[in-house]
Amino acid sequence: MSYPSIRWVALSTAGYTRYDREDFRLALEARGTAVTNASSVFADPCAQQVIAGMLALARNLPSQLRNQDGPREWRYLEDRFTASVLTGQAVVILGYGAIGRRLATLLAPWDMRITAFRRHATGDETIPVITQMDELEQALGSADHVINALPDSVATRGFFDAKLLGRFRPGTRFYNIGRGNTVDQAALIRALESGRVGAAYLDVMDPEPLPPEHPLWKAPNCFLTCHVGGGTGDQDEKLVRHFLSNLDRWTAGQRMQDRIM
Repeated sequence: MSYPSIRWVALSTAGYTRYDREDFRLALEARGTAVTNASSVFADPCAQQVIAGMLALARNLPSQLRNQDGPREWRYLEDRFTASVLTGQAVVILGYGAIGRRLATLLAPWDMRITAFRRHATGDETIPVITQMDELEQALGSADHVINALPDSVATRGFFDAKLLGRFRPGTRFYNIGRGNTVDQAALIRALESGRVGAAYLDVMDPEPLPPEHPLWKAPNCFLTCHVGGGTGDQDEKLVRHFLSNLDRWTAGQRMQDRIM
């Protein structure tokens, strides 16, 4: 690496796949350079985006809105008596970084039964954490909601394949706020068609932008938003404040927020 005097690299994104390499890590460790991302800036909007999708599906809002733009039938019986509530339901969150932690906090008031899956437990988690694939498969079999907040990495690409989706309890709802390439989208479409996945809400897809002819647009009970989950009108202001706060911490020799290396 050039620029040997650099002591801190501040990323303005939550993802850092291009930097998540052994040679990069070793080079920065050797020179004592810190690397931070901005995951805490995006945690709250991403978490609320997922919750908006969960509530919308529970309360049959998509069918009501599509009806308003379409036939305008009085869907009283169809949507009133198939609606549900989140209270007491079981949730599995895959990925327990800033977004996963914020999700767990925001979902707690509904007394949901929340479990997180991550590679390594740190001991400071506030909810039950599982780390083994057999534990995950068992948890998926009793989940009402599965939330994918996994980052892009060699280990996570295609993580939700046909085998893992086949572990879902029939009718489970699936949400992706992580990265599109962590899901085998063809397998997800088949799972939606069979009813194994009852509904899917995806804020991220592969590729992006998703071509208009892509089958995800027409997959049954599949609802898409165009990677807007982390966005807010004051996003850039929040990024500046995040940087300045970390600059104060760095100059004072304190622990930096969102340090990843």
